[in-house]
Amino acid sequence: MSNLPTLRLILGDQLNCQHSWFAELRDDVIYTMMEVRQETDYVLHHAQKIIAIFAGMRDLARRLREDGHRVHYLSIDDADNTQSLPDNLTMLLARHNAGAFEWQAPDEWRLDQQLAAYAATLTIPGSMADTEHFYTARDEAAQLFADRPTWLMEYFYRRMRTRHDILMQGIGKPAGGQWNFDHDNREAWSGIPWEPADVRVSHDHSALWQTIQDAGIASFGEPQAARFGWPLNRDEALQQLERFVRSGLPHFGRFQDAMSSKAWRLFHSLLSFAMNSKMLDPQTVVNRVEQAWRDGDVPLASAEGYIRQILGWREYVRGVYWHRMPGYEKNNTFGHTLPVPWWFWNGETRMRCMARAIGDSLEHAHAHHINRLMVIGNFALLAGLEPEQVHQWYLGIYIDAFEWVELPNTLGMSQYADGGLLATKPYVSSAAYIDRMSDYCKGCHYDKKSRTGERACPFNALYWDFFDRNREQLAGNHRLGMVYQQLRKMQPEAIDALRARAQHLRDNLETM
Repeated sequence: MSNLPTLRLILGDQLNCQHSWFAELRDDVIYTMMEVRQETDYVLHHAQKIIAIFAGMRDLARRLREDGHRVHYLSIDDADNTQSLPDNLTMLLARHNAGAFEWQAPDEWRLDQQLAAYAATLTIPGSMADTEHFYTARDEAAQLFADRPTWLMEYFYRRMRTRHDILMQGIGKPAGGQWNFDHDNREAWSGIPWEPADVRVSHDHSALWQTIQDAGIASFGEPQAARFGWPLNRDEALQQLERFVRSGLPHFGRFQDAMSSKAWRLFHSLLSFAMNSKMLDPQTVVNRVEQAWRDGDVPLASAEGYIRQILGWREYVRGVYWHRMPGYEKNNTFGHTLPVPWWFWNGETRMRCMARAIGDSLEHAHAHHINRLMVIGNFALLAGLEPEQVHQWYLGIYIDAFEWVELPNTLGMSQYADGGLLATKPYVSSAAYIDRMSDYCKGCHYDKKSRTGERACPFNALYWDFFDRNREQLAGNHRLGMVYQQLRKMQPEAIDALRARAQHLRDNLETM
């Protein structure tokens, strides 16, 4: 038996301190973590995202060392850091005279291919371990839908609920007599009850932020390094989960689709970064939320709505990602080519809804799903922005955006660029929906009720023009029957005016 050590790689989104790797102290195992320009530079990232991942990596390395594990950590400014994952691995394998290389399964196709190809070049054994994080295997959704003509998340979700006995009352019977309470979870927020206080642990990462800047890493958004509220580790994430269950979850269901200029997060948990970096596992979150309902602390509609996002949607889109990659990011069913306008990077637009949604994203590196889908994504699709550019913007700006979860949500759900492989219809709206679910239209430069004219809300003309332009692809969609019924009732001159207004808007995106 070889006495040579094994080098084990931990990536920046694999911060699971409970992984079975760490159950045993072994002198012949060296864990390596590395901050590399390869990962900071492949898209332009929000400053908080870079800080949060580096801080979480450093905290896990500290904990492993304190527990007695051997760790070789390469910081971004380490003189030995080549800034390339394969080159660093080659250097470390040689330095430690390693006899084997092991890594946890990456969640991004790009890294999965890179590490598999790298391991194939080695003369020592290489093997991949599971991350021990998800409910499902990479290909499980594809196997489930193998004999079905379409992929429906609701079918997947019900199977997951049944298999894992979540929110069930008897064999095959959902709690409350129905599987989905989405219809009950669409209330606008009037200001009552008030948004709970942000009591997340605050960190001062000023020194780390200075190191990142000194390394020359480009970023955007507000770093907030001196009062950083994102968790460092599982313990802090668990505290955040408990506070959400007590103060946010009771109201989450009713207001999960609501938006407000007075409350950027409302009753959302802000746990997505902790989960997507694997500090916190989804099983712990789902079980705690279910227990809160069983204890009578939260309504069933709130518990179900939250659990559906994790046990259902999160696992489902991961299955879509691994089934559709590579090449999914190149989908562009409508042939949209317009570049992302400059104000996506600073929020300086006269459209108040977009200014708020983008502004909050730049300030907090986060926005909840309706701001992402029905404001920013809605505009991007109606205006005809190039889907891959939109994907790269979403991947960079949000702290919880890792490609396996972000890409299907952006290309499929938000931009319908895959032609309906993920979503059953384009999720777009005129100003009416945004006004109904938010206070964004109040005080806006544009008139929410007007369709044409210089002060008419851009969403209105763009909405009708989108469906008019794409009749051939969309008119047969049964979920859009009312839209095309209304279009058929419009006078030709009205449609011509909408087309002209929409074209003017697309020609002048930078000045909106």
